[in-house]
Amino acid sequence: MKQDRNRLNPPSTDFCTLDYDCAYIEGNKVRMHYKYVMQSNKEFNSAVIERGWRRFGNYYFHPICNGCNECKSLRINVDEFKPSKSQRKSIRRNENTKIVIQAPSVTNEHIKLYNKYHKWKEQKSGWKYRDITNREYWENFAEGAYDFGKEVLYYDGDRLIGIDLIDIVDDGISSIYFIYDPDYARLSLGVYSLIKQIEIAKYLDKKWIYLGYWVDGCVAFDYKTNFKPIEILDGFPKINEAAHWKEFDK
Repeated sequence: MKQDRNRLNPPSTDFCTLDYDCAYIEGNKVRMHYKYVMQSNKEFNSAVIERGWRRFGNYYFHPICNGCNECKSLRINVDEFKPSKSQRKSIRRNENTKIVIQAPSVTNEHIKLYNKYHKWKEQKSGWKYRDITNREYWENFAEGAYDFGKEVLYYDGDRLIGIDLIDIVDDGISSIYFIYDPDYARLSLGVYSLIKQIEIAKYLDKKWIYLGYWVDGCVAFDYKTNFKPIEILDGFPKINEAAHWKEFDK
């Protein structure tokens, strides 16, 4: 038991950001609490993901915005999920899409695709854009993966067209980040990637897909509520507190 408690409390440094403009609610400010964990493990990662935290690299985080509690956590019930008509179309569109699952990596293809996607999102959705470096990509998406972090790569022939970063946790899969080639938007790769996560979870006998945050009324998150049934978590319980997920119908 002592060893288990130690694994749930790895050495870390805690800090928070200064307030900055919220990307989801106009006029609101965001403040994030971070925990920098140099040597994480699956037990700790699973515990905090279940409680609404997110992970990029060695950084674990969740919002602590003053006067706002709009960010809720969502998770898909894998056992009861049945694809909708449009989701089945995505499956058919990707009959020839090849998939590789491996430890997160950094190649010139990764960097090129990341920058292409974000430049397109700047034009389409007003995202702030700048090229990412190999080191920055490594620190955000490959470092800190240990034995639980994976990347699911999507290929058209030999061409890399999608990268899905995930964590395999005790009871499910945490969906970290997905990028794709905008030239292949017709394939609905974002939808297809979640369907593949559900397939992987079933294969591994896992029950949940942790989708990250949802803000009511924010169009950018609408796709998450199309995967039913889903549950919602209000707040960010501590590790020694239970996480009370509830059924959610939106």
